[in-house]
Amino acid sequence: MITKSLSNETVWILRKAFKAGKAPIWKRLESELASPRANKSEINISKLARVTKEGETIVVPGKIIGSGRIDHKLTICAFSMSQKAAKKLTDSGGKILTMSDLTESFPEGRGVRLIG
Repeated sequence: MITKSLSNETVWILRKAFKAGKAPIWKRLESELASPRANKSEINISKLARVTKEGETIVVPGKIIGSGRIDHKLTICAFSMSQKAAKKLTDSGGKILTMSDLTESFPEGRGVRLIG
């Protein structure tokens, strides 16, 4: 669950990244974060396995839940993630990034795919 202070901190991270790199993905994520909780998506691990390729960097503007399995490495950032999903992603060799780490690693948004 996203707390109000965590949400505010993430908004500032995204605004700063947008101003620095002018990447539209950061502005889009900021608006997704500001949307009502009912509009946020939930993505299963099995869907991520189907729609992604080995080594991709993705961001999910919602929650990742642990239903299904994945057999390839991803670098991933999400607004929220279940413990089961996090374990499955790391067990497959993937990395989980914070929003701050993601915007620092990809300031212009190139190479980051939005799913959700």
